Amino acid sequence: MSSAYYSFQQLSLTSVEFKRQALLWADGYPVAAFYENNQISYPYGGFENILAVTTNTTILINPANAFLDLQSVLDRNKSLLCGFLGYDLKNQLEKLVSRKPDYLGFPLMYFFEPEIILYLQEDGFEIQGPASQIEKVIQAIKSYRSYPAKTPKKINIYHRTSRQKYLDAVRAIQNNILEGDVYEINYCMEFFSPEATIHPVSTFFALNQASPMPFAGYFKLQDKYLLCASPERSLKKVGNKLISQPIKGTMPRSPDPDQDKYLREKLRTSEKEIAENMMIMDLVRNDLAKSSAAGSVRVEEMFGIYGFQHLYQMITTITSSLRPNCSLTEAIKNAFPMGSMTGAPKIRAMELIEAYETSRRGLFSGSLGYLKPNGDFDFNVVIRSLQYNASTKYLSYTVGSAITYDSDPAQEYDECLLKAKAIKNILPGNENL
Repeated sequence: MSSAYYSFQQLSLTSVEFKRQALLWADGYPVAAFYENNQISYPYGGFENILAVTTNTTILINPANAFLDLQSVLDRNKSLLCGFLGYDLKNQLEKLVSRKPDYLGFPLMYFFEPEIILYLQEDGFEIQGPASQIEKVIQAIKSYRSYPAKTPKKINIYHRTSRQKYLDAVRAIQNNILEGDVYEINYCMEFFSPEATIHPVSTFFALNQASPMPFAGYFKLQDKYLLCASPERSLKKVGNKLISQPIKGTMPRSPDPDQDKYLREKLRTSEKEIAENMMIMDLVRNDLAKSSAAGSVRVEEMFGIYGFQHLYQMITTITSSLRPNCSLTEAIKNAFPMGSMTGAPKIRAMELIEAYETSRRGLFSGSLGYLKPNGDFDFNVVIRSLQYNASTKYLSYTVGSAITYDSDPAQEYDECLLKAKAIKNILPGNENL
């Protein structure tokens, strides 16, 4: 690959304008990935700001033997790989099943080797690709000026789980907790439209503007799209260091400084949120220990409170040293899926999730990320995201919350509706509902 550097000033564009036009250009490819950190300060940083595309739709990884094939690709491939891991890969890691219908059609795992890569920085970007294509790409990106007109048709959103069914399921989960099956379960429900028409790029930017996050991402796989505004890192590798940062604990922010300070302190001292965070912290420590040198697992920050545009999050940072004989795929497998999206203990929680949830999660609570040529990688947790199949017009987003014995079922349901409304409001015809 050849490379060149351009400043945004050279192109007479702001960084925001360039990103919008570059993603419109990238959407013309059958496969595209965009990783956005929104310049948000975060322990160990957010995603690298990368845009990658390819015309090659050859399947690199057989989903039936996903992790084995991924390791084979890594063994022979020394370029950037962009892709995702679906939640239902759990069935290849443990004796688990997924019986709910799949309305979206994403593969269990997908990675591609980009033909053209843009590494975006604050004032410009490096572009890598065939020397004959670089200037053509720049001119093509410059030619995009606006999105297609938004569809005026309202997108009708339906609940896959009724209020009564949700309340009944939470009470049943609390009975499982009382009986000692689990300590906590992340119970989720789907909101969907079977006949949605959206423009994925403009919808992604609307989502990202409404909720800028350090692990945002856009992934196009032919007719399937993931639009992601995630605040959570699943697993990162830098050198021989592994980093996992589970989130448990959320509090809305206030424009009033005194009220905002009060809400931050309320989250910091919440016994319920601290207890939930601690349970998942212990689970993640155990997951990392499977891949790490003896005695190297360390909680670097416990119950850190971090402010985003509209909310505070309680984040715990756990690190370890990868043991020398542990492969990259083994490290990913041992920590997947993220414990914050299952519950504890993990395997029993996933069994109960399959029993109580009414939808297949698909990419939701899986991971979007990239693996670099030097063996480093970074993966988020796919939450606060839209999944869309443009061929069938099926649009889906899933929300959930941690259920403990002390949870109020009605309050948890209302919290889910509030989370769902934040996503629904960015859809055409649903603004400010």
